[in-house]
Amino acid sequence: MAQARLLADAQRWIGPRHGRGALDLAGRLPNLVVSAREIAGSMMQGVHGRRRAGTGESFWQFRPFVSGEAAVGIDWRRSARDDRTYIREREWEAAHTVWIWVDRSPSMAYMSELASQPKLDRALVLGLAAADLLVRGGERVGIPGLVRPMARRTIVDHLAESMLVEMRRSGYVPAELPPAVPLPPRSRALFIGDWLSDVDDVTRAIATAASAGAGGHLVMISDPIEETFPFTGHVELTDSDGPTRMRIGEAQQLRADYVKRLAAHREVIRQTCRLHGWTVAIHRTDRPASEAMLTIAGAFEADRRNGGQV
Repeated sequence: MAQARLLADAQRWIGPRHGRGALDLAGRLPNLVVSAREIAGSMMQGVHGRRRAGTGESFWQFRPFVSGEAAVGIDWRRSARDDRTYIREREWEAAHTVWIWVDRSPSMAYMSELASQPKLDRALVLGLAAADLLVRGGERVGIPGLVRPMARRTIVDHLAESMLVEMRRSGYVPAELPPAVPLPPRSRALFIGDWLSDVDDVTRAIATAASAGAGGHLVMISDPIEETFPFTGHVELTDSDGPTRMRIGEAQQLRADYVKRLAAHREVIRQTCRLHGWTVAIHRTDRPASEAMLTIAGAFEADRRNGGQV
């Protein structure tokens, strides 16, 4: 029978009672960042950037001054370095915002022997890889309630560091669902988690995020054991969010009901997403992360082709 475990307390970094958690994450996160960059980099060949010059807040590039242009755009400091005159261009202000949220709650610490990564690590890799890919494509990326939208080339490091700083705050408790606030119109969301919270809470969070007109994409991260419930005989189940334990005999007799309830739970979430024009994808942690990244990239590319924001 397949075995499963929860990450040790220090590896979960889920709350103030795990004081060493942030240090453990600081040790693990660089490898996750590298993985995210590798995945994003491998996909850039098929992604067409949309950066262009225009009015905006962020510096984009220097280019040679052309006779007849307004002198107000000249960067005199850069021009003083050689015998040419340069215009300082800023990023086109029509670059759009993508909000990325990654579930870092206790249930994401789950990992079976069939999986190649804990759900938590896989979700972080996908979220950071998507951020890198989107910024390279000319979009602004932020984390709702934590990081304002930006298009920095160092977006992966910035998001990772922001999450670390957040976790070190006194009283930090990771949320199971994204912040209950409407996202700005014309923006897009990428929400990654296991979505195993109460289905009413999940659908309410999606409806709230989409209520002002934001589009979005939901990724459900699942351990293979969570999909199939392969347990037999006497089994002890532990609540990842608390001390509750449940001992059951003949666990295989619960399998059909479990699979049915999981499917029903997901169908309600799918219907809610469909109602608001959002998409849903399921990704198992025994599959390569690149598969999920292709699905995510495809969803945003479809938005762009259909005249959406991304």
